[in-house]
Amino acid sequence: MLAYLIRRLTAVVVMLLIVTLATFAIFFMIPKLTGTDPALLFVGKQADPAAIEGIREKMGLSDPVLVQFWKFVEGLVAGRDYANGVDVTHCPAPCFGYSFRNEQEVWPVLTSRLPVTLSLAAGACLLWVIGGVAAGVVSALKRGSVWDRSAMSVALAGVSLPIYFTGLVSLAIFSYALDLINVDYEPLTQNPGKWFESLILPWITLAFLYAAMYARLTRATMLEILGEDYIRTARAKGLGEGVVIGKHAMRSTMTPILTILGLDLGALLGGAVLTETTFNLPGLGQGAVRAISDKDLPIILGVTLIAAFFIVIANLVVDLLYAVIDPRVRLS
Repeated sequence: MLAYLIRRLTAVVVMLLIVTLATFAIFFMIPKLTGTDPALLFVGKQADPAAIEGIREKMGLSDPVLVQFWKFVEGLVAGRDYANGVDVTHCPAPCFGYSFRNEQEVWPVLTSRLPVTLSLAAGACLLWVIGGVAAGVVSALKRGSVWDRSAMSVALAGVSLPIYFTGLVSLAIFSYALDLINVDYEPLTQNPGKWFESLILPWITLAFLYAAMYARLTRATMLEILGEDYIRTARAKGLGEGVVIGKHAMRSTMTPILTILGLDLGALLGGAVLTETTFNLPGLGQGAVRAISDKDLPIILGVTLIAAFFIVIANLVVDLLYAVIDPRVRLS
């Protein structure tokens, strides 16, 4: 198990370095190839040439891309100094640079938005895993029943309807028309009650989409597993249906569920763009949308790297859970 863990951790580090290099090159090399100077984005188009050259020197934008990348990685680990003569600005680790629009450090901007995204992703994940898996298992056990047809019809609607549609409909009904739920976000530390109330609709809206996919996947996987020889053997031995389903069938069903859960949760932790934008939640997704509109490359780069980090870490956790569920993984 230790050797397996070391292999996976090494792969994670290599993958993060590759993603960081590719992302950095996209944001700081391609603009130069298309004739866009990042220094102009920082100081504005009306700045004089001396100011543009000063920013280019201070931010190291004239260095080769690999040199800029090395300084960026070094800043993530040990911090970085931006110097232009006697003008020296220290950016503590982890340093993602400074925003092109307000000249704030990128890392504090991202960490101020991260709790919103974490709250949204964690609550919605809890709802869709419990609801989706439970609905899929019951549908598989009652194949062809009214419940099965009804649950799969709802799941089909959930998969088909985009978040910006269900989100706006839920806002129009429960917030504007009936005035039952206040969706104005407040941090958990300031007012836990309003924090919970403001996230109810986003949680349900986001979970509705994912629960539908998990229900369909769980049903299909469970139906396949229930026909396996070891399930018939367990029933022939006189084991109760609860033991057969809970101990044997569910263990095999969890493998594909864990796979997509790692991908989905990792992506959401990087920012649920549509949900946060629809409900005006100040999370990473909304921040990324605004940064794209403002052409704020350091903010976009920071959100992209955080999203990549969460996806890679989520997949690492899934791989470790594979080793727990299926001992054959540890030996492969």
